[in-house]
Amino acid sequence: MKIEHIAIWTHNLEGLKDYYCQFFGGSSNKKYINEKKQFQSYFISFESGARLELMSRADILEQPKNSNDPMQTGYTHFAFGVETMAEVDSKARELAEHGFPILSGPRVTGDGYYEFETLDPDGNRLEVATVYVKR
Repeated sequence: MKIEHIAIWTHNLEGLKDYYCQFFGGSSNKKYINEKKQFQSYFISFESGARLELMSRADILEQPKNSNDPMQTGYTHFAFGVETMAEVDSKARELAEHGFPILSGPRVTGDGYYEFETLDPDGNRLEVATVYVKR
């Protein structure tokens, strides 16, 4: 079994689509629009087969986020895996240069990863990680 996709509600549909395509190599389908429900969405596909569904409707309420405190029940983050520690470092630099916050790292974790944490344009927490290889 595999996770087929993860869905995110947003009021910034185009911005999130562009972010995940530009910075994480995603490929977007054509926008789906359901006029009756006032619903719009994109599926962003990644080389690994994983997909994100970005969804928007005007009546969706904002959920309060405290990006400085991931210690809450429910969704906390999802991670993009890369092959090397150099790719982790490069992605952290690229996102920082484009104004996205680096919340922690790059660093070695106690469970054997080399990673950093950041936020997407909506404040959703992401990690970029690889298995730690001692240099």
